[in-house]
Amino acid sequence: MSDKVRVAIIGVGNCASSFIQGVHFYRNAKADEFVPGLMHVNLGGYHISDIEFTCAFDIDKTKVGKDLSEAMWGGRNCTVKFCDVPEMGVNVYRGMTHDGLGQYLSEVIEKASGPTDDIVGILKDTKTDVVVNYLPVGSEMATKWYVEQILDAGCGLVNCIPVFIAREKYWQERFEERGLPVIGDDIKSQVGATIVHRVLTRLMRERGVRLERTSQLNVGGNTDFLNMLERSRLESKKISKTNSVTSQLDYDIGSKNIHIGPSDYVEWLDDRKWAYIRMEGRTFGDVPLNIELKLEVVDSPNSAGIVIDAVRCAKLALDRGVSGALFDPASYFMKSPPIQYSDEEARRRTEAFITGETPCE
Repeated sequence: MSDKVRVAIIGVGNCASSFIQGVHFYRNAKADEFVPGLMHVNLGGYHISDIEFTCAFDIDKTKVGKDLSEAMWGGRNCTVKFCDVPEMGVNVYRGMTHDGLGQYLSEVIEKASGPTDDIVGILKDTKTDVVVNYLPVGSEMATKWYVEQILDAGCGLVNCIPVFIAREKYWQERFEERGLPVIGDDIKSQVGATIVHRVLTRLMRERGVRLERTSQLNVGGNTDFLNMLERSRLESKKISKTNSVTSQLDYDIGSKNIHIGPSDYVEWLDDRKWAYIRMEGRTFGDVPLNIELKLEVVDSPNSAGIVIDAVRCAKLALDRGVSGALFDPASYFMKSPPIQYSDEEARRRTEAFITGETPCE
């Protein structure tokens, strides 16, 4: 048991940049106060400053071989800079490509030369506890290849993308066999389109309004949205976001009546995202009730606070010898967890997991 949470990153993009900045930005946060932006300053005995970065993996020529503090601003990264990060002494190694580089990203990213580095050896040598997967959406083969390396290295995993690992029985059993935890899949932002849409869906159901049809259209200007112009890479993302919302209903509204997913790439938005949500329902006396809203967020920082909590939950599981999919934290942190709960129930279960009151189911 270590008094630090040693974290490696796969994919040094905007989300990684926000995560790294956040760890430095909040390193002196007071554990006994409400700190805007964080759900937990201290989580299970681990302060946010206890998170240490060990190594990172990427394929971008502008990032590989650089210190992580420099690489996090390389390539097409465009998120908001809210903290100066000093040189970290953490190297970015050449990762595996596989299907991690799609049609549109290959037009703006030049791959680093040379072979893939020894992922397993690096993770072991750096004594990494938890690996965070930030690969582009649709990186099915690349994610599964990295998961094998993570298992061989003996690390926990936080899977932030909609390639389904933690919710699949095969991978759950693989992590259980190795005595390792996994939290996934597809990170849910602190207050993003998915959580807002879920809460409103639950609110309508609990207040007796029948939701008949709904849509969520998202546009943004980062490489995530550029990548998702390739519609074949988008299928798992649409499944993840749709199931996250429909899980809050106890009836089927029909596939025709729900549309949720990224819609277009607007380059000048950079890391900003605009989400347009429309909900149409019937209330008392069969009278119509409609909701329309627009949510504007800076996309990457919106997920960083969740990842900060997820890696510490994974470390708690390592400390306690809890392995396999962490159902309770995943239900609160992820769009596609193994088990979907209401957000109120998910939060209660996560707090109980943190305090050790209940075992991971």
